[in-house]
Amino acid sequence: MEKRGSGFGSGRFWAVTGLLFAALLSALVINLAVGTVRLSLSEIAALIKNGADASTQSMILFNVRMPRMLLAAILGGALAVSGFLLQSFFRNPIAGPFVLGISSGAKMIVGLTMIFLSGVVALDPAALVAAAFLGSLLITALVLLFSQKVQNMELLLVVGIMVGYICSAVTDAAIAFASEQDIVNLKYWSMGTFSGKGWDQVVTAAAVCLPAVLLSWLLSKPMGAYALGEGYAKSMGVAVKPFRLALILLSSLLSACVTALAGPVSFVGIAVPHITRRLLKSSRPALVIPAAFLAGAVFCVFSDLIARTVFAPTELNIGTVTSVFGAPVVIWMMIDRRRRGA
Repeated sequence: MEKRGSGFGSGRFWAVTGLLFAALLSALVINLAVGTVRLSLSEIAALIKNGADASTQSMILFNVRMPRMLLAAILGGALAVSGFLLQSFFRNPIAGPFVLGISSGAKMIVGLTMIFLSGVVALDPAALVAAAFLGSLLITALVLLFSQKVQNMELLLVVGIMVGYICSAVTDAAIAFASEQDIVNLKYWSMGTFSGKGWDQVVTAAAVCLPAVLLSWLLSKPMGAYALGEGYAKSMGVAVKPFRLALILLSSLLSACVTALAGPVSFVGIAVPHITRRLLKSSRPALVIPAAFLAGAVFCVFSDLIARTVFAPTELNIGTVTSVFGAPVVIWMMIDRRRRGA
């Protein structure tokens, strides 16, 4: 039974967000310190106090580790909120941008853009986000079309997976027409990584994702009403069609930004919102959205730490690590839903 409490006055909400915030700070500090070149806390403090300079340690801190960890935090939080929005839209906890094929659609359009338009337009972070957003909207429209015909969510997930395979096939076919340099760039990006990212990507991610997350939180009240059914939402004064469109646009924008800047990152959008709801013992959007953002940030920052340190100097794909930890959560969710007869 969900405990409603008194919103942000809930002691459990503040306890959970406090723990998540502490975990995020710990993850950020560890990421700054750990690597091929280790930095002590006193060295980090001194470097931050003195500001960026030409020293090797300063360049590692300010040009490599700091933008990388901030990007992982922002995009991890954005992906978690994107998943929660889709779950609210479909009123199903198994929905998410990766399993519904939305991330694959973004990957396909970005891939085609990198192959065929690299010599025509400047492929800066904003252009890649725009391309990914277009791909996300395209696949979302297909998913919505199928969802009107398919009432069984598990079957809809299979459709999403098949759409993902089709998008991957289109991307693979386009590679036949790509130059060697385009193939190298596309392969590196499609592996999913926060490596090699700079402050331009961080600024773009912050400019796109943070306002989108804020707008998502402002929709918390109609989201809560919509969760109880369209009829109830209408009786509470919610304009259902514009509201559903807003959910889809915000979710697509958030997942597109992640795919454009870091490549495909799997399972975060499903697993993290579920874990957050369990921690809060509540499904209230006003509580889940900020907590899910923090939890997604923690999840991705720690996953990135594992990706770059466990087999150093060899670096794992970020999607490999998130799948290892996220897929078991999704499997357990589906088994639990089946056991409850949902």
